[in-house]
Parts: sequence; C-alpha cells; structure tokens
Amino acid sequence: MRGSLSLIDSFAPEMIATATLVVDSRGGSFTEITGEALQFLCESRAKDGALFLFIRHTSASLVIQENADPDVRRDLVSALDRVAPADAPWVHAVEGPDDMPAHVKTMLTGVSLHIPVVGGTLALGTWQGIFIAEHRARPHRREIVLQFIGSRQ
Repeated sequence: MRGSLSLIDSFAPEMIATATLVVDSRGGSFTEITGEALQFLCESRAKDGALFLFIRHTSASLVIQENADPDVRRDLVSALDRVAPADAPWVHAVEGPDDMPAHVKTMLTGVSLHIPVVGGTLALGTWQGIFIAEHRARPHRREIVLQFIGSRQ
C-alpha cells in the first residue's frame, strides 16, 4: 500500500438534520457560504458524519474553492466565461444571453457537494471554502438545501 490509512472510526447515524439556506447572490461571482454551513452544523449539534449541500437551480452551482485570495475567484469567473461565452450562437435565448452559458457552467461545476464532518466541524483543507457560483449576470435569490447525516454531540 502506498499511503497510510488512519484508524477507522465507525458508528450508526443518530440523526438527519435538514434546513434551507436562502442567499442573495451577486451576478457573475462566487459567494462564500462556509460560515452558514458551520452555523447549521452547530445549531444541529452535529458531531461526526457528512454534510450534503444541494442548490435548487440550473444556472448557479456549488463549488469548493480557495477562500484566501479573491483573485482566484475572479480568474475562475473569467475562465468559465471563456468556456461558455454569452455571445456564442446559443439556440436557447428566451431568458437572455447569459442564461444558456449559465446552464453550461452549472453542468460543468455541479449542483451538489458532500463534505465529511469530524468533531462538529467541516473536514475542509486549510484554504478551502464552500461557494455559490452565480453564473447569471444579475443577482438572484438562491436556495441551498443543507442536510447533515451522522452523530449528535
């Protein structure tokens, strides 16, 4: 074996906690929601398990990205705009020129995340944060379902 595996800790899940987070996003940007996810875990009295997040939209997504340097997020918005530009010859244009590119960006980045929870906190890396990636040009109200499955403190 090339890596080393820690001791395996196992338990039967004691609870499922669910809430919906509503966030007003800014157009064409990343909005960090790590703090809100931690607040949900704290209020749920979560200990060990998994946090699932699901955004209920097709033109915004959830990502784990660097939360230290905002230039990273600006560069990511720029990169996604190059992958799916608003001025491409899209067939679907009923909701505006930014709608179809937003659907493509969402398909590439995803609408759900799952993150291990250990000792009541997210097992994220040092520079990782949870973000809503808003792919439309104008702000939108976004709903994210948070669900913790695991043990209780």
